[in-house]
Amino acid sequence: ADSEYDVLYYTNYKGWIDRSVSEYKLFDEIVKSVSDALSSSYETELIAVSDSFYSDERFYYPDGARVVRISDGLYGGLCDTRTPQGIMAVIKIPETAAQPVYTGKLYVYCDGISDPGNLGTIIRTAEAAGFGGVMLSEGCADVYSPKTVRASMGSIFNIDIIKDVTAQMLVRHKDSGFTLYSGTLSHESVMYTECDYTRPSIIIIGNEANGVGSDILAISEHIIIPIYGKADSLNAAVAAAVIMYEAVRQRGGLPNGG
Repeated sequence: ADSEYDVLYYTNYKGWIDRSVSEYKLFDEIVKSVSDALSSSYETELIAVSDSFYSDERFYYPDGARVVRISDGLYGGLCDTRTPQGIMAVIKIPETAAQPVYTGKLYVYCDGISDPGNLGTIIRTAEAAGFGGVMLSEGCADVYSPKTVRASMGSIFNIDIIKDVTAQMLVRHKDSGFTLYSGTLSHESVMYTECDYTRPSIIIIGNEANGVGSDILAISEHIIIPIYGKADSLNAAVAAAVIMYEAVRQRGGLPNGG
């Protein structure tokens, strides 16, 4: 049966949403991401669609949804993307609350990842690899910025995001049984494949320019990914993906222990 939802139609900007009020809302412009958001615990305030999307695309609007239909001539001016897909969701950012961390699961910690594309890609990869969550230090890119949300391709709605995790909090996780692995080049570094990720593990990826902070290096084991060519390093998101999937491989494809 068709779902029941309200459709509002706009042919001008009057009454339209204010994108400047973004500290409480995120804006998602990708079809798959919007679908993931609608099936998640996030609260969607409204769904905006272009005339052509509404007429031509088969999309399920959930019961009770507030759907705003906008003329094609105006829709493009509301979007951040150069080639909008025709749908946008305005989603309420959840209030920050303490989230449990489980020793049976794998986690990745982003230490000052400043590029939203990298952050979104790490979130996407962690969710794809079955990780328990993504931990963020203070100073990371805004996890709810349009670029981060787009790069995550909807994964941001399907994995725990644990914000403002400090070095002291990592120490507490270490005391509870986690091993901390920092990707860094030092005299103590060992090959990333030689570590035992079957133990409770948190993989730490450092800032694109400065790497992992000294306070976190002091409490973690150091690992490296070999470079065989002339490049001096790997992109942060790529390095994260390599290590995360090695951890999953060691667990027999069961990142959370089955």
